[in-house]
Amino acid sequence: MAVTANKSVDIDADAAAIMEVLADVEGIPSWSPVHKKCEVVDRFDDGKPHHVKMNVSIIGVNDEQLVEYTWSENEVSWTLVESTQQKAQDGRYTLTPKGNGTHVEFELTVDPKIPLPGFLVKKGTKTILEAATEGLRQQVAG
Repeated sequence: MAVTANKSVDIDADAAAIMEVLADVEGIPSWSPVHKKCEVVDRFDDGKPHHVKMNVSIIGVNDEQLVEYTWSENEVSWTLVESTQQKAQDGRYTLTPKGNGTHVEFELTVDPKIPLPGFLVKKGTKTILEAATEGLRQQVAG
């Protein structure tokens, strides 16, 4: 059964600075405890990652996945191409200017291959949302 979760955070930086951190996918494991390794397979002509292999671990479930990124000025999204533990995954960061900073919306939908107990899904979702928002905010702030 697919699970969708979202969370937002305000970051004291412009969208370009945040997108720079998000585009450094190989650096994601330094601010997201869920990500163990990220490797760019290929890039778009502008240098941004296109396909990325990731090793992730959440609530004791280890997954090797390949995702395909799409980039625009104020949004980055990805779709699962293949995975050992998921049938589907779609994620997105949407950045909106707010005062001197940026409002960041994160949304993720995952569909695991095996059924997981509700308490594990809730715990895993909380961990992912925290890494995706607060981890990002701390990385951008330096």
